[in-house]
Amino acid sequence: MKRVLIVDDAKQVRERLISLLAEYPEIRIVGQAGDAEEALEALDRQKPDTVILDIRLPGKNGIELLKEIKAAHRAVTVIMLTNYDFEHYRQQSLQLGADHFFNKTLEFEKVVEILTR
Repeated sequence: MKRVLIVDDAKQVRERLISLLAEYPEIRIVGQAGDAEEALEALDRQKPDTVILDIRLPGKNGIELLKEIKAAHRAVTVIMLTNYDFEHYRQQSLQLGADHFFNKTLEFEKVVEILTR
C-alpha cells in the first residue's frame, strides 16, 4: 500500500486528489497540508512513501520544501503537481530530486498512473 501526503495551498485541489485517490485500495492518504510547516510535521508524523507537492505554498515554496524533504527523507517519492509548468521549474525540481513533474491542469490523471503502478 502506498502512503500519500498531499501538500497544496488550495483546499479544493487537496479534496479533489483525496476523492480521486480514494477509489484505489492500494493508495492510502495519510495526511494533507496547506503549507510547508504543516507538510514537514506531517512527513515526520505520518511517514508517507509519496508526497504530492505544489510549487506555490505560503511561506516556503514547494521547491524549497522539496530540498528539505529530499535531505531528510531521501527515499520518499515526490510528485510535483503544479500550475507553474515552466521549464525552469521543471528542471530545477528534477535536479533537486523530484521523481515526477506534472501540470495540474493537463496531467492531473498522471498522478493516479504513477501511484497505481
